[in-house]
Amino acid sequence: MSAPTSPTPMPPRRSATFDEYAIAEIHRAAATGIYDIRGFGAKRRVPHFDDLVFLGASVSRYPLEGYREKCATDVVLGTRFAKKPIHLKIPVTIAGMSFGALSGPAKEALGRGASAMGTSTTTGDGGMTPEERGHSSILVYQLLPSRYGMNPDDLRKADAIEVVIGQGAKPGGGGMLLGQKISPRVAAMRNLPEGIDQRSACRHPDWTGPDDLTIKIQEIREITDWEKPVYVKVGATRPYYDVALAVKSGADVVVLDGMQGGTAATQEVFIEHVGIPILAAIRPAVQALQDLDMHRKVQLVVSGGIRNGADVAKALALGADAVAIGTAALIALGDNDPKLEEEYRKIGSAAGCYDDWHEGRDPAGITTQDPELAKRLDPIKAGRRLSNYLAVLTMETQIIARACGKSHVLNLEPEDLVALTIEAAAMARVPLAGTSWIPGQSGGL
Repeated sequence: MSAPTSPTPMPPRRSATFDEYAIAEIHRAAATGIYDIRGFGAKRRVPHFDDLVFLGASVSRYPLEGYREKCATDVVLGTRFAKKPIHLKIPVTIAGMSFGALSGPAKEALGRGASAMGTSTTTGDGGMTPEERGHSSILVYQLLPSRYGMNPDDLRKADAIEVVIGQGAKPGGGGMLLGQKISPRVAAMRNLPEGIDQRSACRHPDWTGPDDLTIKIQEIREITDWEKPVYVKVGATRPYYDVALAVKSGADVVVLDGMQGGTAATQEVFIEHVGIPILAAIRPAVQALQDLDMHRKVQLVVSGGIRNGADVAKALALGADAVAIGTAALIALGDNDPKLEEEYRKIGSAAGCYDDWHEGRDPAGITTQDPELAKRLDPIKAGRRLSNYLAVLTMETQIIARACGKSHVLNLEPEDLVALTIEAAAMARVPLAGTSWIPGQSGGL
């Protein structure tokens, strides 16, 4: 009689809930007693533009010939009240990123790249630098809760003013700039002590609600003689109500930032668990504008995870007038470049994973105040890389618009889209592919 065979040993099984990252974070928290801080944006998978596809033209709709029939890309922002609205050649702008979070050469490169393509860049927290103003043909000045670097003269020098209520990576929270990035120049601009961690306020000190926002917008208009468009930026949380209140407060433009938007530094729990994806935020925002009869009269700029021309086209089709990019712009400058893999390894990271923007050790010279590291970034070459990237985004958007039979990228519409998942269909309010069913709405097959 043969001996019984031994059962096959069960292989080790990992937990889906307590995966390696969850376990590592528990060990880190237990060892240090402090929460984790990082930059970048949300890294977990959330419903995004990849879950939508376009319905190109066929028998029922004619496409445009790419070489003979034009597809315009120009956008005008601030037409509601401003005497001098902003005219952009492309529907892609550069989001607010501060000098402090970024190096001087990085801010200059952003201005150079945006100007080469006829679009705008934005100051971020901490005020306006001469290099940034000098190299930005269209510059938006951000007015944040911290009021760091706030100067009425700079408001007048800007081409538009953006009142920041919140941002997608941390709606309801303030910014952070750690001491290693508070250089003498940054400290002087922000009236802070050198080398000391700085935490920005989470709300404006002189208002408590939309009535006060109305007063603040009125003050800005009087300071700037009603010339400059006034934007209001909100993080994506309750987009219908926030957009409606921004419009009623007198905004010319509303900027809506989804949870995939980047940040220089904040708590990781904030980045990953507060706010909603931009895909879920656009349609409620557009609905608010439509209900107020303000769609296209008050322009909507959306941001948070924009990577390519397809993302731009989908945002426009859902009702946005333009998009803003931040993280993608930094990558275009040279952030997370595989050529720097060895240097990323030295500081405990890897190309494609580097998110310790708050530490000021960026080997690319972008998210640092170390003068030796900052020298590594050539603002002329980096600006050229950014302009190349913006050109590609624009051409890709035009390719899709022409395929849908549109002579202007702003003519893209929800009817041009279908969703590949039930979640995306519900969020974007477009049919599930192969059906006429929009989840959450009656009817359809």
